[in-house]
Amino acid sequence: MAALNYATQYFQALAQAFPYVLNFGALWASPNASLYKPVDAKTIKIPVLTTTGRVDGSRDTIGGFTRNFDNDWETKTLSNHRTWNTLVHPVDINQTNLVATIQNITKVFNEENKFPEMDAYAISKIYTDWAALGKTPNTTALTTDNILSIFDTMMEAMDEARVPQSGRLLYVTPTVNTLLKSAAGLLRNLSVDTGGSQSVNRLIARLDEVQKIVVTSDLMKTAYDFTSGWLAGATAKQINMLLIHPLAVLPAVNYSFAQLDSPGALSQGKWVYFEEAFEDMFLLNNKAGGIMFHTAATAAAGLTVVSAAGATAGTTALTVTPAKGSGNAYKYKLGLTVAAPAVLSTLDETWTTWDGEADIEAEAGQKICVAEVDSGSHVLKAGIANVTVNAG
Repeated sequence: MAALNYATQYFQALAQAFPYVLNFGALWASPNASLYKPVDAKTIKIPVLTTTGRVDGSRDTIGGFTRNFDNDWETKTLSNHRTWNTLVHPVDINQTNLVATIQNITKVFNEENKFPEMDAYAISKIYTDWAALGKTPNTTALTTDNILSIFDTMMEAMDEARVPQSGRLLYVTPTVNTLLKSAAGLLRNLSVDTGGSQSVNRLIARLDEVQKIVVTSDLMKTAYDFTSGWLAGATAKQINMLLIHPLAVLPAVNYSFAQLDSPGALSQGKWVYFEEAFEDMFLLNNKAGGIMFHTAATAAAGLTVVSAAGATAGTTALTVTPAKGSGNAYKYKLGLTVAAPAVLSTLDETWTTWDGEADIEAEAGQKICVAEVDSGSHVLKAGIANVTVNAG
C-alpha cells in the first residue's frame, strides 16, 4: 500500500462535519474563515480600512481634495500545532477491512478526544483574546430572579455595538439552561397574572432572538492545559454564558498531514497512522463588541493531580495537593473522557474509593479524576490528570 497524504480529503470531511459534531461548530465554521487566508505557514493579515465622515458641501466653491481613508493590517499568528499518531498491529485487525478499521479508530479519536479539545480551545482562546483587550465578564451570581435581566443587559450592549441581531448565539451550561427555563416560566406566569406586562414580555422575547446551545460545564472554562489532550487549567473560571456573533471570530484550520503507512521494518511490522494540524481561533479586534461573557467570580477551588508511572506494570502513582481534610476521603474515576463533578454533588457507585497512597491500575491514554469527599460522599474539591502508567 503506497503512502499517501490524505490531509486535503481529511480536512474537507472534517469541515463538513464541524457544525454537527462540535459544540462551537458554528464558530469554527464562521464565514470569516473563507475571507481571510494565511499569507504564509502561520500568519494571517487582515486588512482594516477606516474612512472619515461626510462634511458640509457648497454650491459656490470647490473644496480641496485629500485622502480620506487609511489602511492598516491586523496580524494573527497561528500558534496551536497539534499532532496524533497510533500503531495498529496487523494481528489486531482484519486486513481486508483495513480502511474501515482505520476509519473507526480515527472516528473514536475525533469524537472523544479531538473535537472536545477543539471546543475547549475555541472558547478559552476567545476569552483570552477578549480579556487581552481590557474586556471584563459579568460575574454577578445568577438566580432565577436576575438571569433574564443579565441576559437582557448583554443583548443591549450588543445592540449598542451595532452587532447584527440575526445570527447571535448563546452558549450556556446545563445549570444556566435550567435557570433560564425556570425564569422564563415564572415570568410567563407573572405576565398572565398582571395582564401582560410589556417589560416581562420583552425579557422573554429577547430569548427568542438568539440560538441557544447547551454545552457541558467542563467545556466552558476560561483556561485549559493542552499539554496532552485537554484539562481545565489551574486558574480556570467557569464560563456560565457566552453571547457571541460568529462574525466576531476568525477560525483557522489547516491540516497539513494525515497519512497511513504500510507495515515495514522501521515500524516493526505495524501499520502507522499520523496526522498533524495547525489550527487556531482568533478574535477580530474591531468586532469585539460581538462577544459577551458571564463567568464565575473566582476560579473554583480544586485539586492538583499529578500522575507518574507506578511501581508495577499497568499502574499509575498519583500525587494530590492540597492534602485532604481530616475526616474526608478520596474517590477516583478513570476513562478516556472524564469530567470533574460539581461541588457538593453526590458521587455514585461508578467512583472508586482510594486511600491516597496506593498505585492504581490504569491504561495509557486514560484520564483520571480524583475527588475529595466528605463523610456523605459530597464533593468538596476535584482535579483531573492525564494518566502515566508503568509500561512494564
